[in-house]
Amino acid sequence: MPPLCMASGIMPEATPLQLVEAAARAGFDYGGMWFEAADWTDATTRQVKAALRDTGLPLIDIEVVWIKPGPPDPDHLRLVDVGMELGARNVLCVSSDPDDGATRDKLAMLAERAGDAIRINLEFGLFTEVKTIAQASAILRAIDHPAMGLLIDALHWRRSGGTVAEVAAVPPGWLSYVQLCDAPDPGADPADADAILTEAIDGRVALGAGGLPIGGLLDAMPQGLSVAVEERSIALREGWPDLNERAARMLATTRAWMAGRGL
Repeated sequence: MPPLCMASGIMPEATPLQLVEAAARAGFDYGGMWFEAADWTDATTRQVKAALRDTGLPLIDIEVVWIKPGPPDPDHLRLVDVGMELGARNVLCVSSDPDDGATRDKLAMLAERAGDAIRINLEFGLFTEVKTIAQASAILRAIDHPAMGLLIDALHWRRSGGTVAEVAAVPPGWLSYVQLCDAPDPGADPADADAILTEAIDGRVALGAGGLPIGGLLDAMPQGLSVAVEERSIALREGWPDLNERAARMLATTRAWMAGRGL
């Protein structure tokens, strides 16, 4: 079975310490961390670092760098620095800048900061200005930096019209992990931006409970690639309000799906 990671988005109400506790208690191989610049202090870094040390939980990623039009946001470099301090493997980035050249420049700056200590991953989706795997791949090729990577989210890949063949053509070295979930298929109308975003935040379901071709997606990726379970769902949040129980439930359903595929 590939390493399983708890994406931080499943617990939007959690504190950084609660994210560590829930992932560790459930038994995930990795946790994910959400960074709110306005709330994150040096004390937060120390506390989270101590919690990671005490639990033995590594972080698959820290998110989110949200690139927007205008000058670079200094908090994005700060997020990269915090991620390196915490030992996170990856930084998750999306872009709402319609200028691909500006997006490239801002990502390249982050990649230079990261060096070989952390991976800068560009995620595509219809809710951003980098909408497809082809567009994201072109940006990565233009940057041409070893710290850059591509993050594929199963839902965003499907809604953007992505194909298994496109995934299979991605250079394996670009891929550090994948975000998996399931959802009804067909689901949100790709032409309805509000519906796409609402589905991404509230409408995902457990692996195997929807209709996304997640088996084919996983088969097209390098064997053993880490899987971040991105089951962002209002039903999950309301049905399992206890954070530790929510994490345990999500891990159990994910393991069951993986076992059913012989993974």
